[in-house]
Amino acid sequence: MRVAVMGAGSWGSVFSMILSDANCDVTLWARSSAVADDINSTHINHAYQPGLILPANVVSTTNPDQALAGADLVVLAMPAQTLRSNLSSWSTSIPSQAVMVSLIKGVELGTAERMTEVIAEVANVSPDQVAVVSGPNLANEIAAKEPSATTVACANEVFAKRIQDACTTDYFRPYYTTDVVGVEIAGAVKNVIALANGMAVGLGYGENSQSALMTRGLAEMSRLGVALGANPLTFAGLAGVGDLIATCQSPLSRNRTIGVYLGEGKTIAQAQALTKTTSEGVQSCQSILDLANRHGVEMPITEQVVNVIHHGTSAEKVLKAFMSRPTTAEEGQEQMEHM
Repeated sequence: MRVAVMGAGSWGSVFSMILSDANCDVTLWARSSAVADDINSTHINHAYQPGLILPANVVSTTNPDQALAGADLVVLAMPAQTLRSNLSSWSTSIPSQAVMVSLIKGVELGTAERMTEVIAEVANVSPDQVAVVSGPNLANEIAAKEPSATTVACANEVFAKRIQDACTTDYFRPYYTTDVVGVEIAGAVKNVIALANGMAVGLGYGENSQSALMTRGLAEMSRLGVALGANPLTFAGLAGVGDLIATCQSPLSRNRTIGVYLGEGKTIAQAQALTKTTSEGVQSCQSILDLANRHGVEMPITEQVVNVIHHGTSAEKVLKAFMSRPTTAEEGQEQMEHM
């Protein structure tokens, strides 16, 4: 299978390795000629994944037409807020039969659209031709070929299985589903919860506080997903609770790391300067809250993260605000009382 991976950042590079190890021919598109030249001459992306030696059949180019020519799968691995502009500039070069695959965990600012919605709209393809891969997939661990699993979601089950086959290796195990909405919402919202969890860590709070934030964060993502038509069971799987645990608990998580800096009293500008990489939670928290408000879904943790990121409220103050909310029944109890 011929695959174009559009985006040569950390996860795009690692996913290229996975695809190559699964016997795909991979062309990795990079914005920077220095990155492309580095990959082609050394088989290492020193800028984004210096510890990874890419397989010999992964080649890189800065020419999108060259990358996309004859591709069976087009994998999109770029920041959420740059997807529309990038895709618009080379969408006409995408082969008509190609299945589009998003690795992006975010919601677009302004439109509050999920990434697969943006892809279908800009590339002018059926939503059934657009898939998403999401799960507890910390790039550095997979680069070391530590055993990992993920979820492949596509409304077209045949395409979902095709993508599953294209990225199955002895260290990377994909499961498939047709619940695109659930998988995307889980992937986007868990980043915001990881920011909140990192704030708790930065403030010196222990496991009880973190466990409460993760559990109530899972409730938030589930509420939003179900309101949008997702299967509630999706949030109990790899794309939901699995990714939430990894992103909230691992020091490798960019969102958690930024949250820690915020909890320690740094500004968002200082935290981003220290991490030097894109945090999708920072970029998407407002659009996720906008999406929730449009559908009448209450997301108190997300709301407080937005207050820190966009309104300069201290992490300590917003966590206290979350804890001072009126107590209610848990979701399961609420459902039983309405039966």
